[in-house]
Amino acid sequence: MASISQLNQFPCKSFSVVPPRHQSKASLLPNSVGISSRFTEGPKLSARELARARPVSRVRVADEDEWGPEPAASGEDSGVAVAEEEEEKPVEAAEISRLKKALVDSFYGTDRGLKASSETRAEIVELITQLEAKNPNPAPTEALSLLNGKWILAYTSFPGVLTLLSRGRLPLVKVEEISQTIDAENFTVQNSVQFGGPLATTSISTNAKFEVRSPKRVQIKFEEGIIGTPQLTDSIEIPENVEFLGQKIDLTPFKGLITSVQDTASSVVKTISSQPPLKIPISNNNAQSWLLTTYLDGELRISRGDAGSVFVLIKEGSSLLTP
Repeated sequence: MASISQLNQFPCKSFSVVPPRHQSKASLLPNSVGISSRFTEGPKLSARELARARPVSRVRVADEDEWGPEPAASGEDSGVAVAEEEEEKPVEAAEISRLKKALVDSFYGTDRGLKASSETRAEIVELITQLEAKNPNPAPTEALSLLNGKWILAYTSFPGVLTLLSRGRLPLVKVEEISQTIDAENFTVQNSVQFGGPLATTSISTNAKFEVRSPKRVQIKFEEGIIGTPQLTDSIEIPENVEFLGQKIDLTPFKGLITSVQDTASSVVKTISSQPPLKIPISNNNAQSWLLTTYLDGELRISRGDAGSVFVLIKEGSSLLTP
C-alpha cells in the first residue's frame, strides 16, 4: 500500500469540487455514504437546485506505469536470492574440481610440457581458460596466505624451462623437480631446480624479492643464485647378473669391490655435505621479470609470464600431485 508521502506525489488532479450556485448559511457535513448533504435550515430547494448544489468529484486513476511496479517483499526476494546462491556454490565447486582433475590428467606423459603434442597443448590451453574464468580469487595478490608456501611446477610453455628439461643438453642428468617457494611475509620468492644423476643429486636456485604491482601482478627482482651442495648416492644396488650379447654374466665376484667403493663413497658424502652451498650475487639491473597470477586456490595456481608463457603449479602436499 502506498504511503502518505507517495500519495502527496500522486501525478494527477485527484479531486476537485464545484461549489453550488446558491450558498446557504447552513454548514455542509458528510453523511454516512460520504456525500455532502444540506440540512433543512433556510429555504427549501427544489430537486433541480439540489442536484446543482451537489459537489461534483472528478477522480482520474493513474496508470500502473505512473506509480511504478509494486515493490515486492524484500524479505521474500532476499530469501530466494540466498537460496539460489547456496545452490550455485556446490555446483560451481564441483565444476572447478572437475576442470582441475581434467587439467592435471592432461599433463600425463608430457614431462612438464616438454613432450606435449600440439593437440595436447590445445586441450590444456582450453582447460586453463575455463579455470581462469572461474577463478575464486580474482585478486590473488590480496590473498597472500594462499600464495605462501612451496609450489611444484606441473606444466609450462616457457621455452627456457623446456630447454632445461631437454635430455639432449643434460646427458645422464634428470630434472627431478622444479619448484617455487613464496614467503609472503617477507616478500621473497625462490625458484629451484633439483637434478638427479647416477651418483649424485644437486640443485640450482635463485633468490628474489617481489613487489605487488596490481591485484594480479607482481614484479620480481633476482638477487642471487645458489648452487646447492651435491649429495652423492651412498648406496649402489648391483644385480647378481647382467645379460650381454645373449649371455648372462655373474657379478657375484664383484660384490666385494662394490662394497669397498660404497664405503669410500659414504666418507666422501659426509665430507661434501658439510660444505656450504655456493652463492653468486646477481647485480644486473635487468635481472627482473613479472608474473601474472590468473587462477589461485589452496592447491592450484596458474600464472602467465613474458611472451604469453604459462605456468601451472601445484601446492606441495596436494592430492593433485598423486599419480
